[in-house]
Amino acid sequence: MRHRHAGRALGRTSSHRKALIRNQITDLLRHERLVTTEAKAKELRPAAERIITLGKRGDLHARRQAAAVLTDRKIVTRLFDELAPRYQNRPGGYTRITKLGPRRGDGAHMAQIELVESGGDAGIMAAPAVADSVDDLTDDITEDSVDESNDDTTDELVSDGTDDEPATDEDTDEDTEDATDEPADNRSADNDAGDDPSDDDPSDDDQPNETEDA
Repeated sequence: MRHRHAGRALGRTSSHRKALIRNQITDLLRHERLVTTEAKAKELRPAAERIITLGKRGDLHARRQAAAVLTDRKIVTRLFDELAPRYQNRPGGYTRITKLGPRRGDGAHMAQIELVESGGDAGIMAAPAVADSVDDLTDDITEDSVDESNDDTTDELVSDGTDDEPATDEDTDEDTEDATDEPADNRSADNDAGDDPSDDDPSDDDQPNETEDA
């Protein structure tokens, strides 16, 4: 049983485990977020917060202690000049762990550890603005589509108006001639109907018979 054995071995020797924690603290302070296994994130959290507390102290001794853990001198300078003033009024709790679910392949539980009040939080706060911009873009696209449809309708109406050409004088004269010709045709038809032999007076047929009798 592991009585009085604090911490996680992480399947590594003590020297390997210390080197791993040092590298992860350095990367966390550099990028302000880190994706790793849940066990490593929980082991990294207290060590990283102790380093940030050294940065809040700000004296020479604290700077030397932080330099003994961090593997990059630039990150030491960033810790004391940028990160420590950010958490000057915060009494601990500088990191946040977010579970991400199992990793594809070996199924290890993954998590993201990040610094609070960091660029990640600014991105979360900026999310509604991004959503508003997307809505504005959608509205612009809708308005453009409506304008295009209106333009197409206007073009169709204009094209229909141009297809119906206005009547010219020649067309008017032709229509007038056709209208004047129709009564003449009707009169000729009536005359033809009047010449029908069946409509002759019967007295004409009787006259030759009277001559023969005489």
